[in-house]
Amino acid sequence: MNPDPAIRVFERILADPDIAPCVARVERLPEAPGSYESLPPDLDGRLGQALVRKGIRRLYTHQRASWDLARAGRNFVVVTPTASGKTLCYNLPVVQALLEDPSARALYLFPTKALSQDQQAELNEVALGGDLPVKIATYDGDTPSSVRISARDTGRIVITNPDMLHSGVLPNHAKWSRFFSGLRYVVVDEMHGYRGIFGSHVANVIRRLKRIAAFYGSKPSFILCSATIGNPRELAELLVEEPVEAVTENGAPRAEKLVVLYNPPLVDPVQGIRKSTATESQKLAVKLLRAGVKTILFARSRLRVELIAGYINQELRNLYTDNAGIVVEPYRSGLLPTERRAIERGLREGTVHGVVSTNALELGIDIGGLDAAIIAGFPGSFASFWQQSGRAGRRTGLSAAFFVASSSPLDQYIIAHPEYFLGVSPESGRVDPANPYVYMDHVKCAAFELPFEEGEPFGQDAGEALAFLAEDGIVRKAGDRWHWSSAGYPSEAVSLRSAASDNVVIVDATEGRNRVIGEMDRPSAKELIYDDAVYIHRGRQYTVLKLDLENRLCKVEEREVNYYTDAVVKTDIKVLSEDARGDSGNASWVLTDILVRSEAEKFKKLRFHTHENVGYGDIHLPPEEMQTRSLALLFTPGSPAGTELERRDVAFRAALLSGMSYLVRRIAPAFLMCDPRDIGGAERVRDDHFGVPALYLYDKYPGGTGLAEALKEILPRVLGAALNAVELCPCTGGCPSCIGVDFSDGRTALKGPDVKEGVKRLLASASG
Repeated sequence: MNPDPAIRVFERILADPDIAPCVARVERLPEAPGSYESLPPDLDGRLGQALVRKGIRRLYTHQRASWDLARAGRNFVVVTPTASGKTLCYNLPVVQALLEDPSARALYLFPTKALSQDQQAELNEVALGGDLPVKIATYDGDTPSSVRISARDTGRIVITNPDMLHSGVLPNHAKWSRFFSGLRYVVVDEMHGYRGIFGSHVANVIRRLKRIAAFYGSKPSFILCSATIGNPRELAELLVEEPVEAVTENGAPRAEKLVVLYNPPLVDPVQGIRKSTATESQKLAVKLLRAGVKTILFARSRLRVELIAGYINQELRNLYTDNAGIVVEPYRSGLLPTERRAIERGLREGTVHGVVSTNALELGIDIGGLDAAIIAGFPGSFASFWQQSGRAGRRTGLSAAFFVASSSPLDQYIIAHPEYFLGVSPESGRVDPANPYVYMDHVKCAAFELPFEEGEPFGQDAGEALAFLAEDGIVRKAGDRWHWSSAGYPSEAVSLRSAASDNVVIVDATEGRNRVIGEMDRPSAKELIYDDAVYIHRGRQYTVLKLDLENRLCKVEEREVNYYTDAVVKTDIKVLSEDARGDSGNASWVLTDILVRSEAEKFKKLRFHTHENVGYGDIHLPPEEMQTRSLALLFTPGSPAGTELERRDVAFRAALLSGMSYLVRRIAPAFLMCDPRDIGGAERVRDDHFGVPALYLYDKYPGGTGLAEALKEILPRVLGAALNAVELCPCTGGCPSCIGVDFSDGRTALKGPDVKEGVKRLLASASG
């Protein structure tokens, strides 16, 4: 849309009587001019011509700074917003180096296959557009076997993802000897996504990559790119374990953008119940799409994506016949590659007008020019919010980003503190490559790839890990070298994306079709596609006939029902060891190793649109166990918080601890760069281990990723924010926006003014 029509459309929608009362804040981010430098004098003439054909006659300042660092052989990370031209920061120096040295090679790592495919097209415009002798190849799970051979033998730039590097390239490095011997550059794009368990795995994969490159006599430079985060240099250095410089000044122009904070209306002011995020996001999307605004809507889960896309299409068809041409598609993991690429192509070509997506489209996949982004609920980090909002908007012209708050305490805290949200410093990304579960897996993989020399470092001294593996006959020592001695292929058993390996394949068995329609990781499968669960795929409803975890197979049958399903999970905790104790304000804490046992015992049937509970069912699956890290808050006798609990009866104590647990673990992600689903919580009226009331906040990945340790450092801020959230909540006796009313284990907490006031007093006494 042109700027003038765009502002009129957005003003009309914001003034709509259905919308205006819910608008909590409108922030207008002004346009900013670009900052430029001339093309480098040593740029190859053929590259210069290719740029001119693309309309590029000068570089942004961050692109020129990147060129200078790359030419000097330095490792660096570029941190600029979405659509700021980061790809040229690495494409130009890489292609230049390959033109100068025919033996030179480069490896590009993107977090997803879709992004790899998209970036190859961008690179082709630079290289092949100038008819340059640089062969570019994509090597991933969708690459045919015949093309794979060509990629490794003749590819000058190989584009892949960490998963394929881990399982397909490094274990077969002998076939890649020519490539590794000439490896000059490694590009790591979307670095901010390499955090938590995924980032911890990737750091170890890069250790293995550097080890193999050294074996073939090369030492590549690293170029990393990221959206805005608080610690780009630190995160980059943790990932590559080398000094890294940071390029942070953005030279690209910025178009004008509206940022709208939208709070769904209260339907029950006493109970603090608001209209659902899904319903309100759907309403906004329909109004935007009907006004001709190309829109992307981000939802928090695969189920929500399917539900909202279905609701939008239903409503568009129910309004007027002139909406029949508006096409809205769901986009999420689990779709087949052909389905994903068809949707991406439809968005670029304009045949698809709207898309509802998980964070799968948060990254820089080319989906053309969109005018509005709707973020349905806090996406897990402020960096993700700005990344998602950046999917709407071109270099020129007005765009808009709508944040539709949920009833969660975190979302309501953001609505109550818009200045914090809009002005907050970006969070820091955290990885823990030394996580014992992650580290041991990659020591196995590295030993399979190359023998370990005695005393050879692998992030740390690997000797202890190798000796442990030798006891199980996985490796053996001969002289001063450790050799792989197992019959297994270790990388096949290691998933980079989760704590568990082996995805479950979902097969449509309707009328004997036996057609694969998707896949899902094992932990998610146990909570989403258990027997009799409702599975939604691209708007179609399926009922799960049988989940076979042993054979990693789930059979479903197309069957239309009027409800969806949601698992009820029971969690038990056992303390294994204590690492440290201390106090933050009036709160006593202990860092612990714990064993978490989770079991999905039942599921609820929830009616579409109203979310009314219309029944239950049983789940018969084995529990999941994991060892992880936790921060335990202790309410010791005589302390202010302990005294507050002591004067209550047992039932009331349980209600207070439940309310505090619910609130704190939902507020904490605002201060940690993590998804709310990365933090688990459990409360004990009298803990078996400590003998006093306790609240556990734990990392939901085996071995932990540093969240418990990070939470210890910011505990007073988190408790203070939780207190502020409950003080500002307009409900009378507890609601989903503050202390909660419905918990995942099926219990309904006591609620009422006394409980809400009690949680407030408990937080005040604990925060000091």
